[in-house]
Amino acid sequence: MAKVFERPKSLTDKPFHYCPGCAHGIVHRLVAEVMDELGVQDSTIGVAPVGCAVFAYDYFNCDMHEASHGRAPAVATGIKRVHPDKVVFTYQGDGDLASIGLAEITHAATRGEKFTTIFINNAIYGMTGGQMAPTTLLDQVTTTSPYGRSGDREGYPIRISEMLSTLEGVAYIARVSVHDIKNITNAKRAIKKAFEVQLEGKGFALVEVLSTCPTNWGMDPIEAFKWLEENMIPYYPLGTFKEVK
Repeated sequence: MAKVFERPKSLTDKPFHYCPGCAHGIVHRLVAEVMDELGVQDSTIGVAPVGCAVFAYDYFNCDMHEASHGRAPAVATGIKRVHPDKVVFTYQGDGDLASIGLAEITHAATRGEKFTTIFINNAIYGMTGGQMAPTTLLDQVTTTSPYGRSGDREGYPIRISEMLSTLEGVAYIARVSVHDIKNITNAKRAIKKAFEVQLEGKGFALVEVLSTCPTNWGMDPIEAFKWLEENMIPYYPLGTFKEVK
């Protein structure tokens, strides 16, 4: 019997530790499929974050490096400059990238560092118990915004893709989602483009992926994907924000 679907070679066979309904597993598979299709598994170095994806080095079947909280872009900069022939990517959540690591990602982008960032935006801190993140929406209830996020009190959600797309060193910025099959397909296309931009030496590339956190949102997975579609996409519109030809 012909095999029509299998685990990508760029993923290990270790079971994911993520909560049921978490979209990290979907994105991991997309990244691994892209690595397989581009034939770069043996020449890729990934940088894992601190957060829900802290154990990403157990899942990606390539060389991996663990970074301190928020410092993945700095680590990736060093790796890529020492090994310019390697494919380097960071995999980061919104707390890691948009909060403690905001300076690192901003300066890496403006320098045009030639690595790829996969940025998971689920509008909350997942691993540490559901606190408000820089991407938490207005009126969204979290453990540290129990009455809902207020613009006057806690400030406004940061649109990372729009902000970074204004920087000269950026070659490619896109925001995608993984809440249905059509958007998963689009997400894979964007992730592949971001890796191709690196292979072509054009500059910094980032794909922001809108994702869910059913556990800390207090929803089942189906409700969570519906909430993402109805609430996150209006504030974080999907699309390509910058592409250097």
